[in-house]
Amino acid sequence: MCLAEGLLRIPDDETADRLIADKIASGNWSAHAGASHSTWVNASTWGLMLTGKLIEPPKLAREETTSWVQGLSRRISAPVLRSAFRQAMRIIGGEFVVGRTIQEALDRSAKTSELSLCSFDMLGEGARTWADAERYRKSYEQALDAIGSQRKGTPIDERSNLSVKLSALEPKYDLMHEGLVMQRLAPIVGDLARRAARFDVGFTIDAEEADRLDLSLNVFEALARDKQTQSWQGLGIVIQAYGKRAPYVIEWVAALARETGRRICVRLVKGAYWDAEIKRAQERGLSSFPVFTRKVSTDISYLANTERLFKHRDVIYPMFATHNAHTIAAVLELRPPGAKFEFQRLHGMGALLHAEAQRQIDGFPRVRAYAPVGQHEELLSYLVRRLLENGANSSFVNRFMNESVPVDTVVEDPIAALQAADSMTNPHIPLPNNLYGASRENSSGVDWGNPQQLAEQIASLQKSGELPHAAPSTLVGKIESTPHEVRNPANLSELVGYVSAASKEDIALAFDKAGQARKAWDDAGATHRAACLVGAADKLRAHRAELVRLLVKEAGKTLPDAIAEVREAEDFCRYYAAQAREHFAEPTVLPGPTGEDNKLSLRGRGVFACISPWNFPLAIFLGQVTAALVAGNSVVAKPAESTPLVAALAVRLLHEAGVPRDVLHFVPAAGKMFGEVALKHPALGGVCFTGSTSTAQFINRALAARDGAIVPLIAETGGINAMIVDSSALLEQVADDVLTSAFTSAGQRCSALRLLFVQDDVADRLIELIAGGMNELHIGDPSLPSTDVGPVINQSAASKLEDYSKKVTQKGVKMLKQCDLNQVRTEGSYFAPRMLELNNARELTSEEFGPILHVVRFKRENLQSDVLAAIREAGYGLTLGVHTRIESVWQEIVAEAAVGNIYINRNMIGAVVGVQPFGGEGLSGTGPKAGGPHYLFRFATERTLTVNTVATGGNARLLSLGS
Repeated sequence: MCLAEGLLRIPDDETADRLIADKIASGNWSAHAGASHSTWVNASTWGLMLTGKLIEPPKLAREETTSWVQGLSRRISAPVLRSAFRQAMRIIGGEFVVGRTIQEALDRSAKTSELSLCSFDMLGEGARTWADAERYRKSYEQALDAIGSQRKGTPIDERSNLSVKLSALEPKYDLMHEGLVMQRLAPIVGDLARRAARFDVGFTIDAEEADRLDLSLNVFEALARDKQTQSWQGLGIVIQAYGKRAPYVIEWVAALARETGRRICVRLVKGAYWDAEIKRAQERGLSSFPVFTRKVSTDISYLANTERLFKHRDVIYPMFATHNAHTIAAVLELRPPGAKFEFQRLHGMGALLHAEAQRQIDGFPRVRAYAPVGQHEELLSYLVRRLLENGANSSFVNRFMNESVPVDTVVEDPIAALQAADSMTNPHIPLPNNLYGASRENSSGVDWGNPQQLAEQIASLQKSGELPHAAPSTLVGKIESTPHEVRNPANLSELVGYVSAASKEDIALAFDKAGQARKAWDDAGATHRAACLVGAADKLRAHRAELVRLLVKEAGKTLPDAIAEVREAEDFCRYYAAQAREHFAEPTVLPGPTGEDNKLSLRGRGVFACISPWNFPLAIFLGQVTAALVAGNSVVAKPAESTPLVAALAVRLLHEAGVPRDVLHFVPAAGKMFGEVALKHPALGGVCFTGSTSTAQFINRALAARDGAIVPLIAETGGINAMIVDSSALLEQVADDVLTSAFTSAGQRCSALRLLFVQDDVADRLIELIAGGMNELHIGDPSLPSTDVGPVINQSAASKLEDYSKKVTQKGVKMLKQCDLNQVRTEGSYFAPRMLELNNARELTSEEFGPILHVVRFKRENLQSDVLAAIREAGYGLTLGVHTRIESVWQEIVAEAAVGNIYINRNMIGAVVGVQPFGGEGLSGTGPKAGGPHYLFRFATERTLTVNTVATGGNARLLSLGS
């Protein structure tokens, strides 16, 4: 039954949608049942009748509500608006939340006929900390005790029950941490299930996002195999019909039920995270979506899976959650004689529809309300989700309440709607691969919720055979210098490869050869050069396993970081190729007087020296190199001294893709030696550098002192990057984004969060959340999928960070939190992430390149003087984060901030090529932005060609125009 065996591999769009298409064509919705198309005609008739009976009351309610709101707005004044909105939220909360406590909810359900049968849900988002998880566990225990004390002896299907969200009980609830989850979470959920069994109360595992499906089913399987609860009939699970794997999950659940000899309850829902699933798949560059892209496809999938549930009614008790009249009617048409099942609805929605159905239809099954329980401060995210779901144009509730939509449209047959569509998939939602249209292909990613793909990534880290050896390209075939060992920063005993350093003579020879080869490369044209970059992108994809292994072993990258870096490198190749085809392939014709042709062309400048850092040894290295190459320059590339192996492989792939060897040279060398030769060489046409501000300033001075042509410096440097959080921010999201921004890649990103400004009203709570999240960070060998934070690049970097931390704490800076390194099992260059509190932002005067977060409290009235002024005075301008739910606040900050990349209500790292062009200003770089539409121009020189076309004796073009 293990899902890792591949039972639930996501079908691609063609397979999943073709399944629906074939069913439409045949008029038979199941290989095992004979429901004909007349079933759907009947369903539409039933739905039309139900909706027609209900259309008037909602109209009246809407008109009365509108009138009341308009009257209220005229009567109240500004000073009481806040109080009025608070009261409005309480009223809305009462409509969607049954009670603030489980006892209050039970008391209300006892007095309200439409709430007499509930599935209670303890409100709250997924746990961020273990304290959160413990709080949710206790709330579930209390809920089971309270529900179990009511209506004892009543059959289990006629009693209220409990729905449980697994991510609320485990802060690390994802497949990457499967071992921890099964060790830590499975016993907790098992204890809750046994508690429910003792009370004979239903216990349903709620649905999560698609990439948590396999993990959820692994936990559910453990519950189903528990011998202590085998006779209990209350174990249940939620299946989302918008998911393409839904039918396979149903078959899996049925097989599990038969194997374990128990009945399993299945709540079939349309799905709760559709928009997030679409975005996540596009961001990750997956092969397809895990969900259908058309609403009608989901509706049809729901009906097809309804048949499947009825087929297994001997071991499955179906629970159909819907507010759609057509769906209700279709379920009634599909039910086999004597089948036992129930309908479910969300509290605050669908009551009129189900009540009318119960009134009209004899023997209508029981209706259970999914009833949220919790304090109103926990309501917001839940309420927003409900309003978005039902405010969408495609929503039944929205169309039902819309006077302009005819009733027969509200209960439209989804089969007919899909048959009438131009395509099975939604043409307005591009597949992840086609996200950027015809100009370029999106890079290919990994589905971290897919057991097969995760296993493949882990396996790719194992390599046997000869260790790689990076050497200067001028020494091909004759290694003269003594090689140096390259060791794994996570495990210093592991030898990763060797590098032979270039001498001054090697560097000079590389520039000589590159200078000689440059013109032919420039003359080859942008179309040819772009084709070489696309070929390199294809090779990066083909060699991803080898590249990932080097990024993990040589640079200490975690698996997700390594995959993201390969993707970014691929994106650079494809994006710059597209930009070159657009702007460099043909001259631009300029307007002018008749009898004259004027054209502007872009050509390479000469030989570019590309100097890249160790923190992105593949993406930044290739970003620099490919930009310079495609603009028509030749390149001498110097990788970081700590990470030459992955850079050497990248150069090899570029050569294999068609870039001539003399056009691109690889010279691993010490930075000082490289600078002494490169910055004085006469062939030098420009420098592209990413690294420290001090080194960029040194290069700038050296270039200014050169004789001859003035060459450009394209520099991206560091920053004391800040995030500003006001009291309106959603603190759980802030904590997530702070942890991601400050500690991903062990804080070794130039974009990483260094300085957190938090409004004092919410500072204590946010610090508590961040500290709790830091407790859950797993520090160790990045080759393990469960590792969140790997080593810093070397022992020297770790020592510098330790020295800094000791120095500032000795001066009185408060240590708010320091992670524990006892969990680390290998000898490497590890540094424990930590959070410090400063009295004043001006105490931080330099960028500390590692996982150190500095916190500063501020008062709202001092946003300008204490926060924005401090950011300006520091002189850096790379990244800035803002968390606020007040638009005018972030607009005020943006207007004042001289920062290259500003992120509102999200994390501050992971800029995507062509989407978030990256680069700073001030002390943070020269611009233009890497991965942006203006970047290539800085690598080029412009030439204008003017031809006097009348020099031969007349203006033929003008004379031929006629009268």
